Amino acid sequence: MLKKEETVLVLIDIQGKLAQIIENSENVIQNIVKVVKGANVLELPILWLEQYPKGLGLTVEAIANEIDGQPIEKITFSAYDTEEFRTKLEATGRKKILLAGIESHICVYQTAAHLLANGYEVEVLVDCVSSRTAENRQLGIDKMVQLGAKQTSVEMALFEIQQIAKGDAFKAISTIVK
Repeated sequence: MLKKEETVLVLIDIQGKLAQIIENSENVIQNIVKVVKGANVLELPILWLEQYPKGLGLTVEAIANEIDGQPIEKITFSAYDTEEFRTKLEATGRKKILLAGIESHICVYQTAAHLLANGYEVEVLVDCVSSRTAENRQLGIDKMVQLGAKQTSVEMALFEIQQIAKGDAFKAISTIVK
């Protein structure tokens, strides 16, 4: 089970024109906004990355507006191959990763593979990942699962971390997921 004190949200490359042309773009972006808002309510660390932003553009504004701090710039497909990401991830002291982003079969998949190979538990938010085609989206998810990643959704993950159906955090999360 995901636990608040063990979990970090990692967002991969939800940026520029690519974010607008992925399969089911509008729903994926809305779901990522929801998980970011929920992570903020639960006080989870959020690490977000941008693949070559000078060329691909910045993180979608609706998402970036919900996150404090600055994104980590990368040119590697796997976030784990970027030293700044590894350093910030290790600084959290957490080993459970909620993973979201694009593209499922490239950057999200390679990041998951490296995280799993380095002792992290990965839960892929399947309603928060996509690719330009449905086939590549599913292929990325399938390969991550074959490597040992688990599948989850925004609502499932947030309520799993919350664990109790009362209090201000529960009310806030209930509002976010509706």
